[in-house]
Amino acid sequence: MIEFKLNGKTTRLDLDPEADGEMPLLWALRDHVGLTGTKFGCGRGLCGACTVHVGGQATRACQVPVSAVAGLDVRTIEAFGEDASHPVQKAWAEVNVAQCGYCQVGQVMSAISLLEHNPNPSDADIAQAMDGNLCRCGTYPRVRLAVLRAVELNNKA
Repeated sequence: MIEFKLNGKTTRLDLDPEADGEMPLLWALRDHVGLTGTKFGCGRGLCGACTVHVGGQATRACQVPVSAVAGLDVRTIEAFGEDASHPVQKAWAEVNVAQCGYCQVGQVMSAISLLEHNPNPSDADIAQAMDGNLCRCGTYPRVRLAVLRAVELNNKA
């Protein structure tokens, strides 16, 4: 039994420690919990599509064994609601970041983590935090603008 907090609620997964204990968190979230917002991209931790927060840090869920999150706090995109009311989500829509949308969840999760740790990031801070979140459509300039817009929205609140 692996127990952790998932989006604020205690979650228990009854997985075989030998067969399933090394299952990536990504597949536990998608296949065992049913939260499909976190996407599979490359499976190697290189693209960022599977980014979630583990213990408050942006983390590639495809690279973390589910057993490693026992006792920790895990947040997925679902933690931020379907109403897109988080300032980063609002900024994403205002700046029209998404094209195909596949990378969007990982990008948003990385941006939220950045702003939780650094509420007024510089361009260099944004570039560093978002590095490794790949976008096939090339919306990187709009990602930067959306992060800066989210800063503005946070400062208004």
